[in-house]
Parts: sequence; structure tokens; C-alpha cells
Amino acid sequence: YMTQKFSFYEDLTIGENLEFVARLYRLKPVEQYVARTLEELGLASRRNQLAGTLSGGWKQRLALAACIMHKPKLLLLDEPTAGVDPKARREFWDEIHRLAGGGLTVLVSTHYMDEAERCHRISYISYGKMLATGTVDEVVRNAGLTTFVLHGPRLDQVAAALQGRPGVDQVAPFGATLHVVGSDKAALEKALADVENEHKDVTVTPGETSLEDVFIQFMSGSKDNMA
Repeated sequence: YMTQKFSFYEDLTIGENLEFVARLYRLKPVEQYVARTLEELGLASRRNQLAGTLSGGWKQRLALAACIMHKPKLLLLDEPTAGVDPKARREFWDEIHRLAGGGLTVLVSTHYMDEAERCHRISYISYGKMLATGTVDEVVRNAGLTTFVLHGPRLDQVAAALQGRPGVDQVAPFGATLHVVGSDKAALEKALADVENEHKDVTVTPGETSLEDVFIQFMSGSKDNMA
């Protein structure tokens, strides 16, 4: 199990942390396990570096090394790349896919959709209830959402005009465009047609529904059963 927060000893080196973990698992010979894991995760050149001086990406790599040293069959990750820069995040996920390709089952808990999109299968769980499960494409398709992208000037006014109209479930700015999502296609198209008539310089084009759109839709319809 790999926690979201770095949970190893910052006043020990990378090598010392792994030696400690190896002894906890009673792995023998310790040095052989440590050396192999350092090499496998690209940590060999940093073996003598204090863990507390590592960047977020390298700390996550150390944590991953400690989790896989004893060759588990199941790896649990809790938001593994929160606060990690994009390059380190991609490298971390490349490593996860390599491990998964070798037969390791990886279960990831996250609310970052870019992390979820990297998984072979996903499940949405809200307040203890599973709302959807399948591949990313299956979950997006089965959500039954329709998405349009709006281009033009004064999109802030257009967004305000769309809010609350029948068929409009989500309105979100994306750069210089407006992302509009709804579960009732006919009602959504009517709302957009009305707005086009009111704002002649706005153009509407079909867009692709994202995993984030689905996530927002599910969360909007969920009730907090702990309240």
C-alpha cells in the first residue's frame, strides 16, 4: 500500500530506507533485494541521498520501490502523483504500466481524471455506492451525455445565459471556448439554439464528452449519506 503522503524516514538515505523495509519483510539477502530494487526503479545513482532532500517525484519513486521490493501480487495506490510535476508523473505511470504488464494488479484511488484515464478499467464510487464501472470509453459512452463547444466573444455572458436552462447540466470555460454538457440532447440543443439566436456571433460545434464531465455529472447527482 502506497500512501498519498510520503511516509518514509527523511533523515535516512534512499538505500537505508529500503534496507529498513527489506528487514521488516525479512527478505534475505537484504543487499541483493535492495540493489535489485534500486536498479529496477532507477534509484541506484541516488542510493546515498537523504530522502528528505528528494523532489516529490523522486519521493514517490522511493515509496513505490519500497512497496514492490517483496514482489507483491497486489499494489494499492492512494492518489500516487498528487503534487508531482508532469514529467515525473508520466515517468511514474510508465513504471506502473511496466509493473502491470509483468502481472502485478494495481488498484488506484484518485479524484484526478488524468490518473483515472491511465487505468485499464475504472469504477466510480460515491458515498459507498458504485455508480459505474468499465473501461474509460465504456463509462463515458454509458453516461449518455452530449457535449457542445461554443466559440465567440463575451462567452462569460453566454455562460450566464445558459445557466439553469432546461437541458443544460454543465457550463464550464475551457481556454477561449465554452464547454456545455447535458443528459437530454434534445433539450440541450434547443437551449443552445436559443442562445445562438440571442448571440449571433457565437458558434456551436459538437464536442467530445470527457471523463471529467462524467465525474461532475455523477457527483452532481449524488447525495451525502453522512450528512
